[in-house]
Amino acid sequence: MKFKSLLFLSFWMLFLAISCDKDDITFDAPSQELRFSRDTVFCDTVYHQVRSETYVVKVFNNEDKDVMIPRINLEKGAASLYKINVDGKPGHDFQNVPLRKKDSLYIFVEIAPQASGPEAIAEDRVLFTTGAGQQHVTLFSVVQDAEFFIKTPTNPNLISSNTTWSKNKAKIIYGDLTVEPGINLNIQPGTKVYFHKNSGMKVATGATLNINGTKDDQVIFRGDRNDTYYDTIPRNWNSIRMAANSNLLMNHTRLFGGTRGLDMKQANATIKNSFIHTFQEYGIYAVGSTVNAENLVMNNCGESAIGIFRGGNHSYIHSTIANYSETMHSLNRMGIFATNEWTNDNGQKEYGALQNLNILNSIVYSDRDNSINLEHVGLNQFNYLIKNSSIKYTNLSGAGFLFENNPTNSVIQSIKNVDPKFVNYFAAKLNLRVKADSPARGKGDLTIANSVPTDIVNASRTTNPTLGAYQ
Repeated sequence: MKFKSLLFLSFWMLFLAISCDKDDITFDAPSQELRFSRDTVFCDTVYHQVRSETYVVKVFNNEDKDVMIPRINLEKGAASLYKINVDGKPGHDFQNVPLRKKDSLYIFVEIAPQASGPEAIAEDRVLFTTGAGQQHVTLFSVVQDAEFFIKTPTNPNLISSNTTWSKNKAKIIYGDLTVEPGINLNIQPGTKVYFHKNSGMKVATGATLNINGTKDDQVIFRGDRNDTYYDTIPRNWNSIRMAANSNLLMNHTRLFGGTRGLDMKQANATIKNSFIHTFQEYGIYAVGSTVNAENLVMNNCGESAIGIFRGGNHSYIHSTIANYSETMHSLNRMGIFATNEWTNDNGQKEYGALQNLNILNSIVYSDRDNSINLEHVGLNQFNYLIKNSSIKYTNLSGAGFLFENNPTNSVIQSIKNVDPKFVNYFAAKLNLRVKADSPARGKGDLTIANSVPTDIVNASRTTNPTLGAYQ
């Protein structure tokens, strides 16, 4: 019994001794500079009064001793547009922050700014004052003034009169925004349209969406998460849904990062000098619709860059329709898929004539065996012409070219299954120019090129035209 008591007493004294050692830890002044996980925090673009996502900076103590950082503070103090949190404590000025040897602490950064104009730079620094000197981490963001369109049970979020959007304010859309029947929405150069998660736009019957970007001032449609990570992933928003007899005129526009880009049902689109990329399903999903496109660049779409259902009338001139993906390997990732058939919302099959599918002086290519898949279903006409283009498929029947002997179905003077040699086809770079030794160079039909005499960046192509959107 005495032995057990002595053992218990010894254990308890040892525990107290260890506890005392922990309580008696001393923190010295740093004698070396601190190390940071990053020296600049780019919060990317944020909007008036909208809190950004939270960014993290890790601060490392590389010394073999516990240190006390005398001061960590925002240079602009309480007036800063930024908010920081140091190891779980919010504020703008922190005194005597302990940091154990070979350990790290977290600083969380966010911004919820007030915009003072259409676009401005918000900059500040987190200062670290120690005996080894003063160090800092730069905080940087672009702040945009914004106009909000928020659908609620009492606000159907409608544009009910002819409206013009300018670039003075970014447009932030929550829920669906609907352009009502017969209404025109005109979008001027440089306008940025951002969709919150599960949000989109509807263009009703007879309405017109007129997007007027320029080469140097594109119109942007994208999700509202602006960190560069979200530039290369889909499903950040839904789609632009176009009802029967609605119209789209789109020039110098970049549309990316949703589930479907254009979701068209018996609608009409004229597309020039534009980029459509990074959609979970289709960049263009067209049911019985008409699409006329020139200098169009597409890439990184899960099912197909272009999906044509229940026929329609389509023309793609000097377009680069690629489909490469680092994130959607398990999906079909075709360039163009076309069929007479479509299954409606009630599960019923509908059929329509493919009056024309013209692919002229273009590139349709991907890392899949077939970039073009044509399925003639039923008795309706199915007419296509592929002329002076670079295309990829494994075999004629596998790619759906079952009717090449029909005069209305032809593949003429085209390059088949030869890599066009893109400069960089992944979405992070999206440089779908072709290299100097590309087989697509100088292979365009001059008569077709003269109908679109300048490329997507306004370079002339009236001599030795290169296939695709870039000369």
